Amino acid sequence: MTECKEKVRYRIAWISGTALTLTACAAGPDYRPPETASLGVPPAYSQGASVPLSEADLANWWTRLDDPALSHLIDQAIASNLDIVQAQARLRQARESLRQANASFLPQVNASGSGGRNYSSQDAGGRLDSSGNPIGGGTSNWSSSYSLRANASWQVDLFGELSRSAEAAHADLAASGYDLANVRMTIISELVSNYVQARLAQAQLQVARETQTVQQDNYDIANWRLQAGLVSSLDEQQAKAQLAQTRASIPQLEASLKGSLNRIAVLTGQAPGEATRTLETPAPIPVVATQIAAGIPADTLRQRPDVRSAERALAAATARIGVAQAQLYPSLGISGNIGTTSNAFKNLFDLVTGGVFANVAQVIFDGGRLSSQLRAQKAAADGAFAAYKQNVLMALEDVENAMAALTSAQARKTEFQTAFEASDNAAIMARSQYQSGLIDFQTLSSSESTLLNARNSLASAQADEVLAIAQLYNALGGGWQNMENRPDEQ
Repeated sequence: MTECKEKVRYRIAWISGTALTLTACAAGPDYRPPETASLGVPPAYSQGASVPLSEADLANWWTRLDDPALSHLIDQAIASNLDIVQAQARLRQARESLRQANASFLPQVNASGSGGRNYSSQDAGGRLDSSGNPIGGGTSNWSSSYSLRANASWQVDLFGELSRSAEAAHADLAASGYDLANVRMTIISELVSNYVQARLAQAQLQVARETQTVQQDNYDIANWRLQAGLVSSLDEQQAKAQLAQTRASIPQLEASLKGSLNRIAVLTGQAPGEATRTLETPAPIPVVATQIAAGIPADTLRQRPDVRSAERALAAATARIGVAQAQLYPSLGISGNIGTTSNAFKNLFDLVTGGVFANVAQVIFDGGRLSSQLRAQKAAADGAFAAYKQNVLMALEDVENAMAALTSAQARKTEFQTAFEASDNAAIMARSQYQSGLIDFQTLSSSESTLLNARNSLASAQADEVLAIAQLYNALGGGWQNMENRPDEQ
């Protein structure tokens, strides 16, 4: 008996060792991340400093705007935005898929049991009295039966089908994590954009209302001079038209402000209206005094979650080549069962039977289906590589465009500041000269229009600078570095 047990142990150890050895040589290619040279990544950006930003600077980049109201809104969005909630749900689904893939390495065990009583009688009529005995003679028998049974099966990972499936599921999980990071990053950028647009609308509303006050004074002066017979009705009509045009711009700016506030409410997971009531109080456009270093392109690729998600998708597609290739090879399964049956419950374990079986299967002919699946998966991996490279190039494009937009906004802000100061001085002199009758209303109107445009343009340039900064931080991959449950590094 001891010798028999030793033989069984030896055979099990041999089977397990063989399986592990073959799994180490899993079918399909081993994944290696593509080199940056194969992706067309340049050594440096065409503009901007090459000093990289730290993760701390990237993680909470909006705090550099020094606007507590904006920081509070972003905290709300991170906690309650519904796009983020959906991405978190997809991440949980991917995590469960990985657990399911890992469960395939373990045996599957099922158990069943039954119990009952059987009745049999020998009676020509088959009729029974109230006690259950045959009428007119005959015999009746009651018997009991009980059984327990357990079955186990285990698929040996001979050629790495299971390990490649787990590898693909692990890559999918990481990709879902990076997708969540990308959603979070995008929501933060959109929230900053709408917040700046709201503050811009408030600034332009203030300009329009102050201009309206000045133009109302100009109209009153033109009307007085008309009544005094000093000018014709042309001045009065021009002043009236200019005032009406300024008044007409106010409802449009109010609608723009309301639209931005409504979007902010939805981004923070709330209904429009009361949620943004406090933001209706005007506040200045945020200002950033420090410069931003873009770093080098290779750093950007590591910081961008959408690029890293595409790389993990490529890893998953490569692993599935191994899954498809392993299906062309033989499969080995081991199964066993143990059970017992008895007519009496107390004797249920007197006799126990069982067995262990090995099963080897190989597809002989399937019309080329498995080979076609392998070729299809190789094509999917090629497509995943192209998508990864495209994400890389688009990321580099985003950074270059953002740096160009920031440079442009800063240059325009400087010039518009000069234009505003000059047009303000010109408008003051023109109003004084018109009141003194030294110039006509057309000259005054022209100087007022120039001032209005300069003030609006300066406010727009200030907003564009902040928007370009948000665009650049988003392009560099900022806003997710301190995220809980960060994807596993690969």
